[in-house]
Amino acid sequence: MAKTSAGLLMFRLRDGEPEVLLVHPGGPFWAKKDEGAWSIPKGEFPAGEEPLAAAQREFAEETGCRAQGPFIPLTPITQRSGKVVYAWAVEGDCDPTQLHSNLFSLEWPPKSGKHQQFPEVDRAEWFSVAVALQKIIPAQRGFVTELAAGTRSTG
Repeated sequence: MAKTSAGLLMFRLRDGEPEVLLVHPGGPFWAKKDEGAWSIPKGEFPAGEEPLAAAQREFAEETGCRAQGPFIPLTPITQRSGKVVYAWAVEGDCDPTQLHSNLFSLEWPPKSGKHQQFPEVDRAEWFSVAVALQKIIPAQRGFVTELAAGTRSTG
């Protein structure tokens, strides 16, 4: 059975155009990666947990912010690994300078026997749609394009 993940794509409107909040994964593997490395705040959830509840929990764990609905369902995507990612767009305004992420443990350096703690997310940032499409991992671009298609100002 494929793994499942759920997350939130927070957006805000600036001069009638959407900006989206993306997060950069923490840890040494991602430290020097930028374009194509960012993501929506998301995480895996167990069978029996409602995907939207998991998305809200993961958003809070990875950013330290709480999202208030309404939540707009986006079309799920399947990553190369086969993992299915469910996402919801939500309008809000989270301050990236106040980022507070949960931690994970990793043996680092590899085969050293030493375990270090790293933040799951090391930074968050607001991006225009055009920049977000460059920054986000390719499999998640559909979330941004779907949101943008529904939020562009008409006038």
